[in-house]
Amino acid sequence: MSDDLPPGVAEGWAALGGDPALTERVTAAGTGGLRSRLPALPLARATVALCSLAAAELAARRGGGPVPTVRVDDAAVTAAFLGDRLVRLDGAPPTTFAPLSRFWPAADGWVRTHANYPHHRRRLRQALGLPDGAGAASVAGTVAERPATEVEEAVYAAGGLAVAVRSAREWAAHPQGAAAAAEPLLHGGALGAAGAPPAAEAPRALPCAGLRVLDLTRVLAGPVATRTLALLGADVLRVDSPGLPEAQDLHDDTGLGKRSALLDLGRRADRAVFEELLSSADVVVTGYRPGALDRFGLLPGDLAARRPGLVVGRLSAWGRSGPWSGRRGFDSLVQAASGIALREGDGGVPGALPAQALDHGTGYLLAAGLLRALTLRHSSGTGRVVDVSLARTAAWLLHGPGTAAGPSAAAEDFDAEPWTTEVDTPRGRLRHALPAVAFDGSPSDWAAPSGRWGADAPGWRL
Repeated sequence: MSDDLPPGVAEGWAALGGDPALTERVTAAGTGGLRSRLPALPLARATVALCSLAAAELAARRGGGPVPTVRVDDAAVTAAFLGDRLVRLDGAPPTTFAPLSRFWPAADGWVRTHANYPHHRRRLRQALGLPDGAGAASVAGTVAERPATEVEEAVYAAGGLAVAVRSAREWAAHPQGAAAAAEPLLHGGALGAAGAPPAAEAPRALPCAGLRVLDLTRVLAGPVATRTLALLGADVLRVDSPGLPEAQDLHDDTGLGKRSALLDLGRRADRAVFEELLSSADVVVTGYRPGALDRFGLLPGDLAARRPGLVVGRLSAWGRSGPWSGRRGFDSLVQAASGIALREGDGGVPGALPAQALDHGTGYLLAAGLLRALTLRHSSGTGRVVDVSLARTAAWLLHGPGTAAGPSAAAEDFDAEPWTTEVDTPRGRLRHALPAVAFDGSPSDWAAPSGRWGADAPGWRL
């Protein structure tokens, strides 16, 4: 492709409140491998470009000098968006979707389920009236007898994850689709009173050096955002509940540069540890459904009251308004509900994007929003909140950012080797995709590989 400004960057940078003149710093080149009917590669390229530009702007603010030039390479972007599939430990491929996570023919259409975790599988079977251990044949037979929306509501009521596959027109008419489309690409705004005035500091080699990030996110989108802050020098501590399992394969890809600890915020002792961590944090990022963490005092206003000047990022599946705003969701479910799956399918049989593009793209958008918030905080000391959702990113994909995908190979034909690296770890030899975020002076890799999920002590490095 040419080195013209990638489609979507000007629109996205305006949504971030950035100086439009800075988009002249962005160049793009290379050939990617995300062939699809919808502009998956332009979306990927734009989100990485926005994140890179926001990082370059913060680098200039904290390091002095002009804003560095941003370089977006489609091959590097492709490898990063396929990173959860390219990751290897001692050559072993990752587990992606479990047998009960798939499309199912219903009596009047299709249903998409997500059952990668044991508790989701248990709830799916319960909702369908099936015994523990029931396999794909039993699920298929039961779903085939029921309308798709009936399955959707029954599984949701049981705490599971399923959506009826809809066309883009049907989603636009659905109250949640309309609510998500009406939201801005990123929500942002000042949060609480200003913290201490920014102190004079020596120029920083990396834009996030010296910053502390509490990462309360799971699976892909949120961890991609915080992994980016770790690349840029932040001390990122991921905190999970010991009662919610996480796939080590996913953490091998998204845990680069971070540490990972377990805390049960329902226990007084663990809550005290968390509050101590919060007292010196610069950023808190949450990736649970809206309302899930409110009882722990993790609403942005509550956090800012305890830590003035804090930057808070929030990720949701369906958006922060509309009847589904409190529902759980994943990339695959949003693709199915929003019309993406039917656009990517054939003959009425739904398909999928060549990567978890909503997850990865939303992760880079969230990182871009956090980086811009940190740039603004550097001047004023005022904290900010940034909100993104998979459903809003889906709307952007369906209606922009441009349709000129440029040369692109199918994902399975893409040669990722030049865009991956291998490193020895105590657990074995880890292969992972190299960073796609790039600007003059940016790191070529993370400072540390991913460790074992949940194995670190809950404290800051320094």
